[in-house]
Amino acid sequence: AAKAIHEIEPQCEVIKVDVADGGEGTMDALRRTLGGEKISVEVADPLGRPIQASYVILEDGTAVLEMAAASGLPLLLPSERNPLKTSTFGTGQLIADALNKGCRKFLVGIGGSATNDAGIGMLQALGYRFSDAKGNILHGCGESLEGVASIDVSSVNPALSEAQFIVACDVEAPLYGPTGAAYVFAPQKGADPAMVERLDNGLKHFSEVALQRLGATEDYSQSPGAGAAGGLGFGFIAFLNAHLERGIEMVLDAFGFDELIKGASLVITGEGRVDSQTLTGKTPFGVLKRAMKQDIPVVAIGGSVTLEPKAAIEAGFAGVYAVTPAGMPLETAMQPTVASENICNTVRNILNHE
Repeated sequence: AAKAIHEIEPQCEVIKVDVADGGEGTMDALRRTLGGEKISVEVADPLGRPIQASYVILEDGTAVLEMAAASGLPLLLPSERNPLKTSTFGTGQLIADALNKGCRKFLVGIGGSATNDAGIGMLQALGYRFSDAKGNILHGCGESLEGVASIDVSSVNPALSEAQFIVACDVEAPLYGPTGAAYVFAPQKGADPAMVERLDNGLKHFSEVALQRLGATEDYSQSPGAGAAGGLGFGFIAFLNAHLERGIEMVLDAFGFDELIKGASLVITGEGRVDSQTLTGKTPFGVLKRAMKQDIPVVAIGGSVTLEPKAAIEAGFAGVYAVTPAGMPLETAMQPTVASENICNTVRNILNHE
């Protein structure tokens, strides 16, 4: 896109930034935009096996994590999926490592989880201890939720009291109930109907115990996003005082997007396919909303476009353009050199048209 712009307007100032929506790739996008170091750590996968997982420490000391790196569904074979057994312990290990390296601000993406443990695995790695009615320490996994009777905070990592967590979460589900973590998301993580019911009961029980033991004045189990990532959203809100926000908003705020685009004549954004889902909070729509506040026109480009032109204009886009020529096979269009040339051609046409 920048190449095409400079062909037509050689003196034009072009600012390029990587953006993402809080899911896979967010960590690398922020590192490329803001600078930083990728850290590799040995942690537990969802079933407790040792794996290497990475997170990023940005130049300002902010840690950027994707929970899927340690606790994600792709880390398991389909036959291994069982949200009664899986744990977010590895995610807690990533946080603990960053705390030990001096990080006190965390940006965390929680999409793609293999878990339904309400975050007790993560919290266990940070020093929380969960026990049953007989005083037995419980393993931080989904099947333990229904047995939690007490919570010991005496060994919690003291650095947590200074830490700030901003969590990228585009799911508004509550912790439990018909629209909660277990009923909506656990089946894709390997749960059968009986497991779903057990997990849902466990989430409800755990939230009641947790909120009572923590002396909470608000029922965080009903907070939008509490049910995200198998209830990890609840764990972050109730125990770590986290702020949940849409992934694209977290990313744009991280590098000061609003300030970056001041005085711009045009913003170009896009994604693989621009469709009706684009208007539900995905990356291009998040960029559009920010630019509209400064009356900067925004065009979106995509490998393909199925979004109705009327809907695009009503949403606020100045235009939406498919970069792939009609009739070009998908395999050809996805080749990097071909895609680059298609984007160049499209941006040339946009500028000439404008």
